[in-house]
Amino acid sequence: MKRKNVAYTAAAGTAVGVLGLTMLALPVGAGAAPALPQVAPEQLVESVMRATPPALTGTVEVDNNLGLPAIPGAGQSSEMLANGTSQFRVWADGQGRHRVSVPSSHGEMTVVNDGSTVWKWDSGEQKVTRSPERAPEAADHKAPADPAAAAREIVGKIRQTSDVKVDGTASVAGRDAYELVLTPKPTERTVLREVRVAVDAEKRIPLELSVLTNGSNDPALQVGFSSVDMSAPDPGLFKFTPPAGAKVEDGKAEHGPQQPRQHPQGKVVGDGWDSVLVTQLPQQQPQKPEKGQDLRQVAERTGKPVSGPWGNGWVIGTAAGNALLTSDGRVAVGAVPEQVLTAALGEA
Repeated sequence: MKRKNVAYTAAAGTAVGVLGLTMLALPVGAGAAPALPQVAPEQLVESVMRATPPALTGTVEVDNNLGLPAIPGAGQSSEMLANGTSQFRVWADGQGRHRVSVPSSHGEMTVVNDGSTVWKWDSGEQKVTRSPERAPEAADHKAPADPAAAAREIVGKIRQTSDVKVDGTASVAGRDAYELVLTPKPTERTVLREVRVAVDAEKRIPLELSVLTNGSNDPALQVGFSSVDMSAPDPGLFKFTPPAGAKVEDGKAEHGPQQPRQHPQGKVVGDGWDSVLVTQLPQQQPQKPEKGQDLRQVAERTGKPVSGPWGNGWVIGTAAGNALLTSDGRVAVGAVPEQVLTAALGEA
């Protein structure tokens, strides 16, 4: 099997939701297929869902062919969503503590979850943001975790609406793996053809995941480990001390003591492969325009104008799905054709 270098993508914001269903991971290095004991597809899926996340150190590579441009000023997430190849480093202690280091065009972002606090260090802005690990604000400062967690979440969401098979074996980042393939059932309305997950034969965690679309033999998005060491990292990696001279803020400080952050509530219409997330865009903070271009401006410039009983708006299409932004600020996203998005708006 031809294997490409891959990596992890974290959806940011808008172009974003197009992949509410797809934070994926996939093939990295070619090698002879290892001889492994046969395993039934459902048995393999169950073992993936029950597996205990191990301690690890790894390099994750992203190979993105979604067709999205980078949005100037939108940060690392936008850069990783744009076409091309990128990579980042991850560390986990197997007990819930993580560290992620993501390079960008203006420096590096480091996110450390020490078990009680999430620290985000942006070297470009020389700023540290800290949030309690369980606080809503912490979600805004979490970088992509390892592909294993993302792929397992996807398997859990689509397993009941998929035909599942084991399609041979592979060697990924120097580890033996089974190739698990999930194909949408005929009743599913999706632009995706299949999702392939390389499952570690020993640990039963996903090492890679590739998303293939109808009409192409090349993955639209590939994410996975190019190297991985499943021994325990240095515990000191999960401790964070703000660098000298850095500006330190609490995660909720920017919202003001009397202005708690409002997290938009979303509704999922449908399930499995053709599920659509319908939500409302948060109000843009006028005092911080540098935080990225307004999504509506991006949609007006790059999207296709559409209208219907639900109103009017713009559709932004990618190889793995579509996002629809309405003029009144609603967003519908999913790995589905445009007509499924408009139907979901009507239901929501």
